[in-house]
Amino acid sequence: MEPDHCGTMCELVLRYPEVKIVGNAKTFAMIRQFFNFDIDSRAVTVNESETLCTGKHTLKFIMAPMIHWPETMVTYDTTDKILFSGDAFGTFGAMNGNIFADEVDFEHEWLKDARRYYTNIVGKYGPQVQTLLKKAQNIEINMICSLHGPVWRTNIEWFIDKYQKWSTYTPEENSVMIAYASVYGNTENAVNILALKLADAGVKRIAMYDVSVTHPSEIVAEAFRYSHLVFASTTYNTGIFCNMETVLLDLKAHNLQNRTVAIIENGTWAPTSGKLMRGIISEMKDMRILDNTVSIKSSLKENQIEELDALAAAIVESLKTS
Repeated sequence: MEPDHCGTMCELVLRYPEVKIVGNAKTFAMIRQFFNFDIDSRAVTVNESETLCTGKHTLKFIMAPMIHWPETMVTYDTTDKILFSGDAFGTFGAMNGNIFADEVDFEHEWLKDARRYYTNIVGKYGPQVQTLLKKAQNIEINMICSLHGPVWRTNIEWFIDKYQKWSTYTPEENSVMIAYASVYGNTENAVNILALKLADAGVKRIAMYDVSVTHPSEIVAEAFRYSHLVFASTTYNTGIFCNMETVLLDLKAHNLQNRTVAIIENGTWAPTSGKLMRGIISEMKDMRILDNTVSIKSSLKENQIEELDALAAAIVESLKTS
């Protein structure tokens, strides 16, 4: 149980001594780690598929471990067909008075934060999300109430499909995201030229991010979105520029997989960032690294334009076959 949820719930329990707490054994073990009050006298322990009748409503409990805490479970109201999904189907963002997803332009106003929420909080646990989605196939759902974000009561299948893609590491867009680290602007210049070449070749929706000004959570989310990724980094103290290294390690930690990757490195006397980036990426599952690595010494030279041409061509050809 997350500390903020745990704290809020326990404040209510302490204020209202007649209130019972429903949870599984791991729930109560975790509460004991945070608080010292007598939880056992207030606990109602439930297990997978057990039910609790409150009168009109019968609640069914479905275990969902590691989405995103080990004791997580979701609750299904069998009477009104409502899934209280915990962190599943949640999103970042502040509510503006409209509590239902169909009252807002979710795809354009909320999807970006929903993707960022999933990838950065739950992204590592795709197999566990798949397990929960398979359980959800066996119940009729009229409404999804997450702990974070709007309530879903229409077009639920559309949002579930997003979770299906994210949890199987399937790209939403067959296109290119470029993330770069540049100190003097020369690496940035190279990726700008590459982006123009890709656009000239007909590639749509190219996303470009400077890792020095974009929060890593944004880049992680976009890496889950796009099929092809380009990482371009200057060499810093014989290593990867620190912000780029953070991004790559975050992607590895969040279990990103099944992407095609291109690498551009830069360095004045020892351009080693490419080899090091390749090392991190190669430790990730099902990552296809293109052979056309471009190595720049300080600044892109005229005779290296052909190398960018070859890299752009390799990316375009890969897009056709993915």
